[in-house]
Amino acid sequence: MNGKEARHCTLDGLRSTFRPEFLNRIGEVVVFHSLTQEYLKQIVNIQLNRVRKLWADRHLGLEVTDKAKAFLAREGWDPAYGARPLKRALQRELQDPLALKILQGEFNEGDIIRVDVGEEALTFTAVAQGGVVAE
Repeated sequence: MNGKEARHCTLDGLRSTFRPEFLNRIGEVVVFHSLTQEYLKQIVNIQLNRVRKLWADRHLGLEVTDKAKAFLAREGWDPAYGARPLKRALQRELQDPLALKILQGEFNEGDIIRVDVGEEALTFTAVAQGGVVAE
């Protein structure tokens, strides 16, 4: 269904559900389309850049594999809410487990940490210890 058809179906649905007096009070109807995988990947990258900056402040670098990005995209997407749950998925799947590992002493200042996917969760491995943090 193209944009015009989707808009027409939406307006027909509104007209059959609501009275004209109510619809006249609505200034604009905006039709949103489902996220494509390409847009979802871009959103994941934007959110990961934010997370990288947080860890860079602590002198830690993150190298995230494509498989890990795809995992985060799956965990952070919901058909009803789109990419809204992505921040919570990043917190739950990446930031919290990584913070625990840092607190347990598995990683130190200057490490570059590779994030990949294991059997059911993300894995974290130091690929450069005490190195310069890559942006």
